[in-house]
Amino acid sequence: MEDREVALEALSRRVVGCRRCPRLVRYREEVARGKRTAYRDETYWGRPVPGFGDPRARLLVVGLAPAVHGANRTGRMFTGDGPRGAGNTLMAALHRAGLANQPTSETRYDGLELHGVYLTTVVRCAPPGNRPNAKEVGSCLPYLIREQELLEGVRSILALGRIAFGGCVAVLRSHGADVPRKAFAHGARYDLGPASPFLVASYHPSRQNTQTGRLTPAMLDAALARALV
Repeated sequence: MEDREVALEALSRRVVGCRRCPRLVRYREEVARGKRTAYRDETYWGRPVPGFGDPRARLLVVGLAPAVHGANRTGRMFTGDGPRGAGNTLMAALHRAGLANQPTSETRYDGLELHGVYLTTVVRCAPPGNRPNAKEVGSCLPYLIREQELLEGVRSILALGRIAFGGCVAVLRSHGADVPRKAFAHGARYDLGPASPFLVASYHPSRQNTQTGRLTPAMLDAALARALV
C-alpha cells in the first residue's frame, strides 16, 4: 500500500474517533440509538464519517455533512439516504460521467467503486436540522485541509452547496491560494492559478433541491463536466 493510502487510512481513523463538537456527538448518538422505523433492525454507524474514493483522484467532491439516516447510518459518504436522496443523485451523475461503476450507493458493501474522484464533506457528523454552526464547521475544517494535502493529484474541486463552497474557499486559502471573495453561484468555475485546483460550485443534490427542480440531472451533469475540464 502506498504511503498516501496509509496516511488517508490514518486520517480516517482520526475522523471516526473525533468528539470535538458536543452538540454533534450528542445528536448523532441519539439518532443511532433511536433509529428510523424503516431501519430499526440495523446497527447505525453513529460516528463521524471519513472520506471515500480513489486515493489518486483528480476531482474532489465536497458536500455539507452526512445525512442523519444516510451516511450516519451506513458509515460511508453519500450512502443510504434513499432512492431520491443526495447519494444516489450524485452517484448517478458520477456513473454517467464514467467516474463510478454503478449509479446507486446503498451500503458500504454494495460493490461501489469510484475512479478518479474522492467524496468528502465539510462537517463529518450529521448535524441537527442539517445545519452545523460556524464553530462546528471550523472544528472540522482541519480534516478537509489534511485530505487535500494527501490527495496530491486533485486538480479540481466540486463544492455542493453554499456551506461546502465556503469551506472549500477556506481550505484553498489555508494552502496558500490567493482566493479573493467569491460569490456562490451554481455552475460557476473559479480558476485560482497553476498551483491550485480550480473550484466549481453546484447546488447540493438534496431531495429538496431535486424535487423542486432547483437542481435537475442536466444541471448537475453540467456542473460536473465543468469540474472535469
